[in-house]
Amino acid sequence: MTMRHAITAGFVPLLDSALLVAAREKGFAEAQSIDLTLVRERSWASIRDRLAVSHFDVAHILGPMPIACNLGLSAPAPEMIVPMALGLGGNAVTVSAALWRAMAEEGATADLDARRNGAALARVAGARRGEPLRFGVVHPYSGHNYELRYWLAASGVDPDRDVEIVVLPPPDMGDALAEGGIDGYCAGEPWNTFGVLRRGAHLATVKAAIWRSSPEKVLGVNARWADANPEAMAALLAALYRASVWCASPGNREELAGLLARPAYVGQNAELLMPALSGLMPVGGGAVRGVGDFFVPNAKAATFPWKSHALWFYTQMVRWRQVAHTAEHRRIAAQTYRPDIYRAALGGLGIAMPSASAKVEGALTAETPVGSSGALTLGPDGFFDGGRFDPDDLDAYIAAQSA
Repeated sequence: MTMRHAITAGFVPLLDSALLVAAREKGFAEAQSIDLTLVRERSWASIRDRLAVSHFDVAHILGPMPIACNLGLSAPAPEMIVPMALGLGGNAVTVSAALWRAMAEEGATADLDARRNGAALARVAGARRGEPLRFGVVHPYSGHNYELRYWLAASGVDPDRDVEIVVLPPPDMGDALAEGGIDGYCAGEPWNTFGVLRRGAHLATVKAAIWRSSPEKVLGVNARWADANPEAMAALLAALYRASVWCASPGNREELAGLLARPAYVGQNAELLMPALSGLMPVGGGAVRGVGDFFVPNAKAATFPWKSHALWFYTQMVRWRQVAHTAEHRRIAAQTYRPDIYRAALGGLGIAMPSASAKVEGALTAETPVGSSGALTLGPDGFFDGGRFDPDDLDAYIAAQSA
């Protein structure tokens, strides 16, 4: 008799909770003998806290947050591991109509080019010395905070002097923008599309343009639960992987949007979810632009928990003075992401997966077959400013950032 596993997972109502929703609603969890309960939370702090007290076994969570928890930066917090990612990309930087007009006067265009539009924003910010622009992010320990800061800094904008960065829940950002409380925000979907279609905003750029094939949400797991339930963990990863394949199929986009639109999940109209799933993004003023890799649920090893992703997040914590750089902190960050568990759980499924656990981020300028079979394709994965991150040369990368 097959043992059944009861697993409770927390999530925040965003498009990139798709793998958990599909695993439950399309039967992938049931096929693995999992009774999967999904619990919707409004904030990332609630996700963290309920993992800490074992209300949740696992959760849809910000990629850097388990690292921050393990480094003691975010309490109360359990020891947490990341055995799987939940996709690549999915965010954008949205600005008010007024800020977009100012950026357009400085050369910004609707093609979402991170370099050109970043330079335009820098000129606007430079003319406002003493009156900084205000941008919203979803949490201090978020990919949103770090990619926004990376884009600003590489564009010549000091994220701590030329702008003010505040924390807001994603559902509040469009209204805050429309009311003049903020000038822009970096968020996941559907809140950029909501801002454009419902609040007159404009996309400035997208995560996929700042850093292509870059990490976003992950599966955060209470380490005590993982240690006590290895079979349930393996079954869940198999269910989520199969869900990622289903989510990635173009023929399933409309059904997926319909599932996510339900009140129990994202609770927004499917028309706000389809752009990110199709890559046809409304950018403002009635214009639409194709972003082929806006959100990637399965291709390019999108579910693999790269240690190089964890270590890049760690370098940004150091860069923005959230934590001191020490050998022990580096070790903790690297050990939070667990490709060994991913391989053990999915190795019998016959899927192509990376043989390495880390890679040079920004090294691939084109789609590149990897491995002996060539069945797995990675990249392009470049940073918009041409930067590279070699996790084996982490000290030099940190030193260069602070120079």
